[in-house]
Amino acid sequence: MVFGARRPAAEQYVAWLADQGVARGLIGPREVPRLWERHVLNCGVVAEVIAAGATVRDVGSGAGLPGVPLALARPDLRIELVEPLLRRATFLTETIERLGIPGVRVTRARAEELRGAARVEVVTARAVAPVHKLAGWCLPLLRPGGSLIALKGARVHDELAAAQDELRRLGASSWEVSECGRGILAEPTTVLRVVLGDAGRRGQADRDEGGA
Repeated sequence: MVFGARRPAAEQYVAWLADQGVARGLIGPREVPRLWERHVLNCGVVAEVIAAGATVRDVGSGAGLPGVPLALARPDLRIELVEPLLRRATFLTETIERLGIPGVRVTRARAEELRGAARVEVVTARAVAPVHKLAGWCLPLLRPGGSLIALKGARVHDELAAAQDELRRLGASSWEVSECGRGILAEPTTVLRVVLGDAGRRGQADRDEGGA
């Protein structure tokens, strides 16, 4: 249902994570029995909140979550997997080649190093940082009206309450918490979506120019 004709590739990805993901220290051995539902399907269902044909930058991609499942679920997306550590970036490159997924590229960099790069419509992140830090890294990478989509856990509302002043300062126009995968997952994926306003983007551009 989530991966359609690419279900075999998604299953191959799970097997690859269970093998090389564990061997290279990207996935804990205890996670192997629940790789499909807790990790790959958990990320794939987030495709339902991403617009058709969007450009997506997956920050702190690690083992490829959520970027690889999103690419498998949505061939129309153009996805950049961003990871600063060489061993993880190498794993991601091998994963994309092994699965034969078009429209995906790997960039070895920190999010802060991409502020001069082309802006994207969506930035995704999973288990990267609390909301106030994540917003500071990710909102400057968005086009006006673009969205940060963060996969979060039970503490998301506490994180959000603590981050609201920072979100406003960075130019966010709205934010909401929702669930993806109802009827598919026993425990739906909790998603925080933060939308960047036009005024906030202009303000960031002015600050960038002033600091040059």
